[in-house]
Amino acid sequence: MRESKVHRKTRETDISLSLRLDGTGKTSISTGMPFFDHMLEALAAHAWFDVNIRAKGDLDVDLHHTVEDVGICLGEAISQALGNKAGISRFGTAAAPLDEALVLASVDLSGRGFLSFDLDLKTKKVRDFEADHVEEFFRGLTRSGGMTLHLKQLAGRNTHHIIEAAFKATALALREAVSRAPRMARVPSTKGKL
Repeated sequence: MRESKVHRKTRETDISLSLRLDGTGKTSISTGMPFFDHMLEALAAHAWFDVNIRAKGDLDVDLHHTVEDVGICLGEAISQALGNKAGISRFGTAAAPLDEALVLASVDLSGRGFLSFDLDLKTKKVRDFEADHVEEFFRGLTRSGGMTLHLKQLAGRNTHHIIEAAFKATALALREAVSRAPRMARVPSTKGKL
């Protein structure tokens, strides 16, 4: 089973996360930020990952620490669950629409953390959630997960729709990238290692 558990405790956050890559999108998520929970649920549902997240953080100071650390934990969990990555597709690309918004996500589970974030989030907040935190989540995810992720907004005006389309596009790209490639028994790299 491609599963993992991660626990991260700092002076700012305490996060427990469990992940099953070959799931059905079942979630139990509590970060203290309803909008963020909704985005994480969308990511898990469309990637078909089973995810449990319990996050406590210094939300009275700033949401940033908790959002970034959840990204770090999820990236670590994906990397751990993949093991040496033998037999996976490695790459995934998908576009997800949400009404007027359209976002493209392209991922490479290369072992190298890199984020290209090209979203135009004109509204600074969605309810109490600052739009700037979206980039911090994806930066934590890519860095600790050892993945390259390009997010490109192709259309959209509504910040909520753009953010949600980005999470869903990332989910679809990850679903493809982590999928088992029937003809690929080896690590999908000319180097022999990812």
